[in-house]
Amino acid sequence: MAALALICATFAAAIAAAGECKPDTVFVRGDWGQVKFTVELADTPDERSRGLMFRDGLARGAGMLFVYERPGRAAFWMKNTRIPLDMVFADATGRVVHVHSDARPGDLTAIEGGDDVFAVLEINAGLAARYGIAAGSELRHPAFAGGPPAWPC
Repeated sequence: MAALALICATFAAAIAAAGECKPDTVFVRGDWGQVKFTVELADTPDERSRGLMFRDGLARGAGMLFVYERPGRAAFWMKNTRIPLDMVFADATGRVVHVHSDARPGDLTAIEGGDDVFAVLEINAGLAARYGIAAGSELRHPAFAGGPPAWPC
């Protein structure tokens, strides 16, 4: 009976998690656990160009997910950005390939994410280290459905 209850609970948790896969939510997981961010999606050239510029703050559990049409070389700068940020660069499967911590507001230095970057998650500076987000962590979001995704919706 206990085994049946465990199976039912596991199945219910899987169904609940699948239902949470939506455009305004990114889950990140690793051997450290998992965390959820409510995100704005930047998936057009204009949205990606503006990003988080001219904003004075970002809620702790919030971020912006930049999604490209196809994987390629990605570089960011902090021009007109007032919030210190961590940038989490991911490939088309959602696997994190690079994390740049503590990007400084207004800095014009190029922040390289590497080749084959498909998406970039920007979050408040310090959160990547606090949660353990690093290369090898996985992102879960509908943008990675073209995959096969490392962590499917």
